[in-house]
Amino acid sequence: MLRRLYEWTMAKASHPHAEWWLALFAFVEASFFPIPPHPVLGLMCLAEPKKAVRFATIATLSSVAGGVLGYAIGWGLYDTLGKQLLDWLGLTASFPVAACYLREYGAEIIMIKGATPIPFKLLTITAGFIHMNLLTFVLASIVSRSISFMIVGVLFRLFGRPIKAFIDKYLGLATAGFAVLVVAGFLAITLLEGDGSGEVKAKCEAASTVA
Repeated sequence: MLRRLYEWTMAKASHPHAEWWLALFAFVEASFFPIPPHPVLGLMCLAEPKKAVRFATIATLSSVAGGVLGYAIGWGLYDTLGKQLLDWLGLTASFPVAACYLREYGAEIIMIKGATPIPFKLLTITAGFIHMNLLTFVLASIVSRSISFMIVGVLFRLFGRPIKAFIDKYLGLATAGFAVLVVAGFLAITLLEGDGSGEVKAKCEAASTVA
């Protein structure tokens, strides 16, 4: 199933309306779609390097808009829809930890997310659930998504073909590796926060045993 979904996603990168598909993938990935838009963005940047900034901007704005949808799900539909989405995405266990870190650090966590592989959808739904200030959430999301997509745009422009070849051949391994990196992302947040992080880490780890 994962392979078919991946191949279907890749096919959209060469579609005549690829920019619209990129916008759609970036939008839905921020709230519930399991496949990130980065491969589509990377292939589009590879095909037309001069438009890399344009493509990254489309992905950024669409992802932020999708993030607002994820926020709305967490804010008003968590019990009826949010829980089901997190369970389907395999993120249920990560939810209380994300909620704890967001309560402690707020916008910093969302901005730091741009440098980590933590699923953005996890943070958008969680931010809505804890009723994080919406303006703060949107501004932090713009920073986070800009970092994420601009980096991918540049990397795929320079090394796109080898990256795509690896994913095509080892999709399962790449997916498993991403799951490991999600855990590493939370550890990176702890390290980046500096003083007092040990106490917060202990508190948030304890939160994972409740829920």
